[in-house]
Amino acid sequence: MSGVVLGAVAYDPKVVTIWSGFRSWLRRHRLPFDFVLYAHYERQAEDLVRGRIDAAWHSPLAWLRSLRLARAAGVHVRPLVMRDTDRDLTSVVVVRAEGPVAAVTDLKGRTVAVGAVDSPQATLLPLQHLRDLGLEAGVDFEVRRHDTGVGLHGDHIGGEREAARALLAGEAAAACMIDANHLLFCQDGTLPPGATRLLTRTGPFDHCVLAAGPSLDPELAERLTRLLLSMSAADPEVRHLLDLEGLTRWLPGRDSGYAALAAAVDATGFYDADGHVTAAGYRP
Repeated sequence: MSGVVLGAVAYDPKVVTIWSGFRSWLRRHRLPFDFVLYAHYERQAEDLVRGRIDAAWHSPLAWLRSLRLARAAGVHVRPLVMRDTDRDLTSVVVVRAEGPVAAVTDLKGRTVAVGAVDSPQATLLPLQHLRDLGLEAGVDFEVRRHDTGVGLHGDHIGGEREAARALLAGEAAAACMIDANHLLFCQDGTLPPGATRLLTRTGPFDHCVLAAGPSLDPELAERLTRLLLSMSAADPEVRHLLDLEGLTRWLPGRDSGYAALAAAVDATGFYDADGHVTAAGYRP
């Protein structure tokens, strides 16, 4: 048992600060721990399944791909922990408050702005939601993508912000984004107060998860899980790290909140059944 090596995607400079802080804290609690950074989630998912890293801080899309790659390879991956803020989230489709769209069916023949091609929250999930409501992207309405930070699986919210701006500029009849970012954009001025209204909302889904790969020793996995779950916001050092990572406490990981995203992946052919990248034009 040499220790735990975790992969994390460097979508923002704060990722180094966050995981350096977690590393120091875990080592003080006698867990050998280190991390490596990735430029995108696809390589991280592949390396987790191949045993090049022991654990991964995964996006929801990377988690689904890891499950498919692992099944094809005959190995096992499992969720360890997730943030309390990763459970039961929703995405929204918003329209201009004074615009012509009053119902979902009014999107027929119009343009819907979305985030990056690989964003679960701003592209895959809301388009799947509209599909479930009877509207097929590219058939019933045009999709205008905003491919900022491709490979980061929507962690870079620039695509969502550009989708919101396209809506405001009249370049799209609706825009898709995670509910929390709709609130953020209304607060930071991207969307002026009262300029938009909710058209429809997805069902709840789960977001990021810390996943264990086949190379992680079970005892170390248990120790890592136990230590993360023990982190308390009452500790000033821990509180700072939790604030940076956007949670108030760690919760046990679960795999029950990804069914809608799996349906979206299958409907669009983003990955095949064995986890190969098959999305047209996707180059992280």
